[in-house]
Amino acid sequence: MVSVILIWIYMTVTCYITGYLCLTGICRKGNYQIRKESSYLFTGIVLMTVYAEIFSLFGGVSFFANALLLVICLICFLVKKEELAGHFRHIRLTVTPQRVILILVLFFLFAYGTASGLEHYDTGLYHAQSIRWIEEYGIVPGLGNLHSRLAYNSAAFSLSALYSMAFLTGRSFHCCTGYFAFLLAVCCTDACCREREKKLLLSDLIRVMAVYYLLNIFDEMISPASDYFMVLTVFWLVIRWLELLERKEKSTVPYSLLCILGVYVCTIKFSGALIVLLTIWPAVELIQGKRVQEIIRYIACGLIVLVPFLIRNVILSGWLLYPFTAIDLFDLPFKIPKGVAEYDSREIQVYGRGYSDVERFGESIVKWFPDWVRNLDMINQVFLLAALAGLLILGMLVLWNIFRRKKEAYGVLFLMCILGCCFLFWLLSAPLIRYGCVFLWVYPTLLYGYLYQEISPRCDRYKLAVIALGLLGIYKGAMFGRELIRDAGHARQYLLVQQDYEIFETTSYDLHGYTFYYPKEGDRTGYIDFPASPVKAEDIFIGDTIEDGFHDVIHTK
Repeated sequence: MVSVILIWIYMTVTCYITGYLCLTGICRKGNYQIRKESSYLFTGIVLMTVYAEIFSLFGGVSFFANALLLVICLICFLVKKEELAGHFRHIRLTVTPQRVILILVLFFLFAYGTASGLEHYDTGLYHAQSIRWIEEYGIVPGLGNLHSRLAYNSAAFSLSALYSMAFLTGRSFHCCTGYFAFLLAVCCTDACCREREKKLLLSDLIRVMAVYYLLNIFDEMISPASDYFMVLTVFWLVIRWLELLERKEKSTVPYSLLCILGVYVCTIKFSGALIVLLTIWPAVELIQGKRVQEIIRYIACGLIVLVPFLIRNVILSGWLLYPFTAIDLFDLPFKIPKGVAEYDSREIQVYGRGYSDVERFGESIVKWFPDWVRNLDMINQVFLLAALAGLLILGMLVLWNIFRRKKEAYGVLFLMCILGCCFLFWLLSAPLIRYGCVFLWVYPTLLYGYLYQEISPRCDRYKLAVIALGLLGIYKGAMFGRELIRDAGHARQYLLVQQDYEIFETTSYDLHGYTFYYPKEGDRTGYIDFPASPVKAEDIFIGDTIEDGFHDVIHTK
């Protein structure tokens, strides 16, 4: 736990300094004032991810990456020392002691949860290996030919490698998921610290769902799974977007900045890709106002976030968006064969539908959907029914408000439409709950919450809603407390140093003078035995060294 706290402090300092300088520069040109301190941190996280991705193109993301980062942060601090000092004085005068105590409690609570827990299956399969490849080599051409999962490029892995601190002790810490969860938890407590309002805010309903998700993953935050990063970021983005609508924000600056965060979501997990459609909202106003400089500025910011991710995709697999083969632009010697990529893509989709037989990929939704629904737990079945019924309701709401020309409703209806598109994209592609639970939950919650506001805005109904949510909170809090007590014995041994990656029995073999590993049983290899793959690899070396890359030798014979 202490190791997690120290790394989080380092993350906070580096992300805040870089995020503050970047965000204040953008907002100064747009004549906008940032209201949330966590916005600086999330901006810094995006910047640190891009930094790690760019650094990985030239070498391992380890000691030198962190040394250079510290130099950059020190220079930034010295250049903006007076401005930062004034900013921190303002924070000290405006943030209440109760707020500080609440944030500290959450900080230590989530650090405790990140110190130990249950490791995600895929972490042993490829997450840990992917992070170690970034730590050791940065990037290797055709790495997906060693193990196709290693071509599943996620920006979250580069960020995890940057803050793993593997160069300090020889072990790789994995604290970033918990840090994202902590930031979302702080965002959720904003509702407790603002001036009381006798009405149900839509952002508060999404906060309830975010808390529900945080409670579900609390004992799994130890895993650097891209699913968690994506869902946590989308929750934060939607809450902040709703807050802008609720205070009737007219400036396009905060919406545009959140759209850049939407681009970041795309680089974490493809299942959240359609959230980038939010860019339509500020784009319309910017285009109508012929604000060319601002348009160029935001497009440039989006490209800065996206391009390093795409470059890594191409180098890892030879494909722009592996494993999707619709965009075929490159003919590289290390390119993963199209048939392998297509099989991988189909495997993901059928797995999301609840079975592992790729031969069933071509089945219509009429065949696979009933079985998939039956395998859902009751809560998710209820949300699914609400979401599907909500598609018709949303269509009617949109038409009704357009007919009435109720422009004040356009913002929230637009957000619901985008979330509805995200829900359908997830449902019709690879509908595994952990891939897109945020859309399954947030979309119907927002829709029916809006209907509740419109139909029953009276105070007595507000009190009933508060009582219902309070009872639910007491129940979930009690269950959460029981789990903390139950796991206290196991967690006690990790109060100083975080629980390490799971270790698996492997068999070693020599390949071009390097020692490689594969598991004795199953398909997981973990972090320690490196390089590794689920099965013994053929001689896939392009040259004499790992840096030269790998190519496919099985499917091209």
